[in-house]
Order: sequence, then structure tokens, then C-alpha cells
Amino acid sequence: MPLFTKENTAPERSLPRHIAAIMDGNGRWAVKRGLPRKAGHAAGAEALRKVLYHCRDIGVRYLTVYAFSTENWKRSEEEVGALMVLLKRYLEEAIDSMERERIKLFVMGDLSRLSPELQALSNRALEKSRTVEGMQLNVCFNYGGRDEIVRAARKYARDYAAGKAGELDEALFSAYLDSAAIPDPELIIRTGGEQRTSNFLLWQSAYAEYYFTDTLWPDVTPAEIDRAIDAFNHRERRYGGAK
Repeated sequence: MPLFTKENTAPERSLPRHIAAIMDGNGRWAVKRGLPRKAGHAAGAEALRKVLYHCRDIGVRYLTVYAFSTENWKRSEEEVGALMVLLKRYLEEAIDSMERERIKLFVMGDLSRLSPELQALSNRALEKSRTVEGMQLNVCFNYGGRDEIVRAARKYARDYAAGKAGELDEALFSAYLDSAAIPDPELIIRTGGEQRTSNFLLWQSAYAEYYFTDTLWPDVTPAEIDRAIDAFNHRERRYGGAK
């Protein structure tokens, strides 16, 4: 039975508006079972589906997941290819179902290295999302926090040189990030037992609360998400101020 529902999150429980997740452990999950690593990614995609629907049902407005980093190109050709196939399938399903499921989809990251087909599907999903009311899933693919900041700085510099941008401050710089118009995550969940940020949402995570679990991502259930939210509710968030 989930700890959280729309009915019991307020006023005694605070529900994060935006949750992000580093979905770690797919490959290890597969290896432990004597399966190829790509089988772990397929299982991880199913876990994401369950987590996504649970977040939607309890009232979370944004879910951002780390699906493929700028460093993941170092992996085997077979594993990278399997991840590209999963992204294609996810995009096609989202385009077909987002209106019915009330879930928008946005792909964050440097899409220029993806195939023309995946770029076109990402753009179609974005366009379709503009007509949908509901929660938003942000899939970080070919994404790195440092890379995002560098790309944003380059875009700002071009606009400034062309007279299209004023003096830089935090709010203006945020508008050049992939996450422009998306509120910063309040809670970041990392599965798989590691305790590091791994170049994920470096700018946006400045005041996020982190929740680490040893559970491998394919084994994550809505109950694990509820435990993370419960832990979030026991944190004291002062944003640099005194108690």
C-alpha cells in the first residue's frame, strides 16, 4: 500500500513538486542474473514506467531521469545501441499515449549526436506535449551537467554579442539551460548504492535534497519512492539561512 496518495500528502506531508532520479544499477541487475546488460536496461525502462505513473497519481508535477550521460558513449556498441532502441520505443509510445495518460515528455541534453530519427521523434514529442495538460517527464539523454552549462554559456555569448541579451545574472543564465521554465528539483534519488552526483543537474541541484538507496533501479517500486519522499519530509530546508 503506497504511503502517499493525493489525499494524505497534505498538510502534514510535503510532496516535492519536482523529483529527479539517477537510475543506477541496470547493468549490475542483469549481470547478477546472468543476463546481458541490455536486459537490465529493458527492466529499468519498465521500472521507470511504474515510478512515473505513481508520481503522476500522487501529484508530482515533474520527474527528471538520467537515462544516458555524455560519458556513456564509452560503453560497448551493443549496450549503446540497446539504449538507443529503448529511447526510440519510449518516444513512440509517449507520442501515442501522452494525451491519454496525461504525461508530457521532454528530452534534455545535446541531441545533435543522436540519429536524425531520434531527433525528429524528440521534436515530435515536444510539439505534442504543448497540447497536453498533466505532469512532465524529462528524460536526460546524451546529457551532462557540465556540458549543459557550457552549451548555455555559448548560447548566451552569441546572443550578447548580437545585442539580444543583457547583463548576465542567475535568472537569465537559467533561461539558457536545457531546463529553462522547469523548476529546480527538490528531491534527487540515486539508486544502486553509489553516493555521488555523476554530473547530473549540477546547476539545478544547488539546494536539492538527496536520497541514496542500495536498491538497483530495476527493483525500485512505488514504495521506494514513498520512502524517499518520507525522508525528504524529515529534512530541514533552510536555503543557507539560520534555523
